[in-house]
Amino acid sequence: MGDGERFQLGTVGALSLSVVSSVSIVICNKALISSLGFTFATTLTSWHLLVTFCSLHVALWMKFFEHKSFDQKVVVGFGILNGISIGLLNLSLGFNSVGFYQMTKLAIIPCTVLLETLFFRKTFSRSIQLSLVILLLGVGIATVTDLQLNVLGSVLSLLAVITTCIAQIMTNNIQKRFKVTSTQLLYQSCLYQALTLVTTGPFVDRLLTNQNVFAFKYTTQVLVFIVLSCLISVSVNFSTFLVIGKTSPVTYQVLGHLKTCLVLAFGYVLLHDPFSWRNILGILIALIGMVLYSYYCHIQNQQKSVEAPAQLAQAKESDPLINLEDSASTVNAVPSTAPEWKPNKDLEA
Repeated sequence: MGDGERFQLGTVGALSLSVVSSVSIVICNKALISSLGFTFATTLTSWHLLVTFCSLHVALWMKFFEHKSFDQKVVVGFGILNGISIGLLNLSLGFNSVGFYQMTKLAIIPCTVLLETLFFRKTFSRSIQLSLVILLLGVGIATVTDLQLNVLGSVLSLLAVITTCIAQIMTNNIQKRFKVTSTQLLYQSCLYQALTLVTTGPFVDRLLTNQNVFAFKYTTQVLVFIVLSCLISVSVNFSTFLVIGKTSPVTYQVLGHLKTCLVLAFGYVLLHDPFSWRNILGILIALIGMVLYSYYCHIQNQQKSVEAPAQLAQAKESDPLINLEDSASTVNAVPSTAPEWKPNKDLEA
């Protein structure tokens, strides 16, 4: 099996893991919040991150992955930024209507495209842009209902969109820049995300619910669902970093909207949530947009894989310095006398 096929299988596996784990945790949390009255979302997220860190620490101790240190300032800043973005998204939901919050989530894709175009000079073809427009239109039809605006909620939504976009772009860039795996990056940054939310979560939840998380009555059923939610979150957090590292922040957001459509469908089938023809129409349009996005990305990646060797060969033919170096290396490849063998210290290290 070639490297390309392995990468494609790894990407498909990462996408599948992300979808399954995210839909599972949404259903679990919905039961925890709606049925059992545990409405402390930010504090629950901090527990998710703490459990994820502990699980990764055990995995490191068992040598399932290798620890790799890199710029600590980048790790701390990245972890705190991720924690802040999660808190801002929860605040945005608390101070806005559900419809406006869905619009906030939809705004993440165009904002990510804009930031990557301006600061990283990444290009998106018109076909991909059109598929994203169809996707956002479908999700908007399926999920956006009422749009009630207020100044504080709008500011919080704007900050949530910007911090989320930057955090996801950083996830992709850090993995490529420092050549770390998604597991290594998650392990290094997870604790700082958790500490950010552990210290601020109870205050944010108190502000949103007028209830104290420490005064809540924790029954056996509530504790079981909290533990289950935390265990599923390990897979959710891992797959998030894995998907963004293997694909891109935009692809991860597209996948996120697929999860939204699946959650709506599962909610209708399993929990008998109200469902209308508008929901069905929106989901169908969104699925068309996702299929088109996947197709055009696949075509673009194929073109890049074909063009890269051709451009390299053309550069060698047109650049006399490269030809001269190739000629010199060919001459030097056949020594006139047998060289004396010496141990290579670099290889030993």
